[in-house]
Amino acid sequence: MRKTYIFGSLILFGIALSVLTEQGCKNKTTTTTPAASTEFQFKDKLSDYGFFKGKLASLQPDSGIIHYDLTTPLFTDYAVKDRFIVLPKGTKIKYTEDGALDFPDSTIIVKNFAYTNVAHQKVMIETRLLVKDPKDKNWKVMNYLWNKEQTEAKKHIIGTKVPITLLDDQGKEYFTNYQVPNTNDCKRCHIKDGVLTPIGPKARNLNFTVPGQKENQLSSWAAHGQLTGLPALSKVHQLPVWTDTKNFTLDQRARAYLDINCAHCHTKGGDAYNTGLFLDYTEKNPDHLGFKKAPVSAGGGAGGLDYDIIPGNAAQSILYYRMNSTEAGTAMPELARTLTHKEGVSLIRDWINSLPKSK
Repeated sequence: MRKTYIFGSLILFGIALSVLTEQGCKNKTTTTTPAASTEFQFKDKLSDYGFFKGKLASLQPDSGIIHYDLTTPLFTDYAVKDRFIVLPKGTKIKYTEDGALDFPDSTIIVKNFAYTNVAHQKVMIETRLLVKDPKDKNWKVMNYLWNKEQTEAKKHIIGTKVPITLLDDQGKEYFTNYQVPNTNDCKRCHIKDGVLTPIGPKARNLNFTVPGQKENQLSSWAAHGQLTGLPALSKVHQLPVWTDTKNFTLDQRARAYLDINCAHCHTKGGDAYNTGLFLDYTEKNPDHLGFKKAPVSAGGGAGGLDYDIIPGNAAQSILYYRMNSTEAGTAMPELARTLTHKEGVSLIRDWINSLPKSK
């Protein structure tokens, strides 16, 4: 009888222990904090990211952050631009032959805009971030507007106009209301086939030795373990340097200028796809390049002219006319500038005039 009692007690103890253990597991499950979202959250201030060391306005990149440049850059009111790539630790960029390089999730592309004032000082205006969100793999944008004290840049979504007096590359003085875009404006230029994408960091735009450096930019990245899959440089396309008259022809330089300033919209899948004017450097079709092509949707912006480009006659070409204007509804590009880029316009004029006249 005593043995039966002891055996029964053990069974009851085991059952009770099992119930308590199960209950404990249930309690643990119900009190566990849900996994945090991996969606990228833009910070309120530029300094919050820790991209730069020392004085923020000096833009001295922290260890591991890539400072880069482009063969031919986009014109933005003679702005002084600094570009950086922030890679997540332990990741690499993958080489792609066409289009933007393949950046890992959580990459941040930083582009800073400044101007040279009449005292020849560099004055910060805005910093734009392009982030590849790890949650949905999509790129997202945000602008940061610098304060007058040049100590901080704060998140700024709606855009604004900043009155500035600047010096151009030759030291000529200009006054303008610099346009800081809103985030939707940024999306217009960066959309390709309905997807937001980087514009500048393509292999062909990066394939050169930055002035002051000793090694090709892409080769340097590969050597430092920041880029993978890079073929021999002889197999990598290069966008010409639009100012380099020694190594590139007039045609090459003009096409490179149009590529970086216009082709992000004037391309298949771009914001200006419906115009039928495609200005990518690799475009070969004369009709797509606008030769004797009537405009589709220029309206009054065409200035009463008949064709996008009349070979041999820049003065009668809509492309030249619109690039040489600052009037709203006429000026092209319609975003990112308030001034005429006289050097670039001169290049396009000379190029159109050099084209064989149609019979």
